[in-house]
Amino acid sequence: MLNISLIQIQYLIALDEHRNFIKAAEASFVTQPTLSMQMKKLEEELGVLIFDRSKQPIMPTAIGKKIIEQARVIYNETGQIETILKDFTGDVSGTLKIGVLPTIANSLVPRLISQVAKKYPDLRLNIKEGLTHELIEDLEHNRLDVGVVSVPLHNNGLIEKQLYVEKFRIYAHPSHPSYGKNSWDTDDLLGDKLWLLSEGNCFRTQTLNLCALPDEKLNHLALNYESGSLQTLKKVVDLEGGATIMPEWEAGELDDNSVDNLRAFKGDGAGRAVGLIYTKFYAKENVIKRLEEMILDSLPNHVADNKELDLVEFV
Repeated sequence: MLNISLIQIQYLIALDEHRNFIKAAEASFVTQPTLSMQMKKLEEELGVLIFDRSKQPIMPTAIGKKIIEQARVIYNETGQIETILKDFTGDVSGTLKIGVLPTIANSLVPRLISQVAKKYPDLRLNIKEGLTHELIEDLEHNRLDVGVVSVPLHNNGLIEKQLYVEKFRIYAHPSHPSYGKNSWDTDDLLGDKLWLLSEGNCFRTQTLNLCALPDEKLNHLALNYESGSLQTLKKVVDLEGGATIMPEWEAGELDDNSVDNLRAFKGDGAGRAVGLIYTKFYAKENVIKRLEEMILDSLPNHVADNKELDLVEFV
């Protein structure tokens, strides 16, 4: 029987994360010789080289990749023992690592922080903004506990819980040819500049899917600026004209002057679903339930009242 310690597994994962002995040791709060010695013992116990040290940064060998993958499973499963005990007792404490899409974070995060401070003062939030693929990778590598993203993802490795749906709103400059219309067809968006979020953002992809824009039409548009921020796009519209698309929650928080520039889609059905995602290894069911409750309590009435929409998926 192999004699492998949990601390060796922890060091192994850290080394895979950092691909450098000194950085991995610092992240593990041990000296570099200590970590190196434990890795050497582990490789001797297994009888294989896990890392190719001739490369900089060091890289896992072919067998090393498989060993590291299984080590993550073991580490995650072992870490659930304390989690299960806390969940059983109803304890809501410790650190909750949450990943949030930028197009959700601006509206949700301030309210979530306020709710946690009032209801669960022993729970520490560690919040990261990121794109969907980045948050999924962080979940799979145990760098996050849960993500708040646009769903569905159709990812069999994750558990999804839909929380709410929100409509899409159009923010347009008064000079836009369709400005006089209260409700727009998607073709109305093509009458002037359409400002989009940067490549890789799912809200950008949802916009392109909604407009059914082929490449030749996309290249024809005056899309000479792409941003990672909806608020930046709003300011661009204010200064340069054209239009952009915003989620309903964020659109509802604009000032009185800006609200006058909002328009709806015909049928008022285009929108997205937002939900929680986490891995099947995650055992904090009680914390997930509390998080779900806090997010739902944070919703403004005009979003909470949405029932069914013609959701625009980005897959």
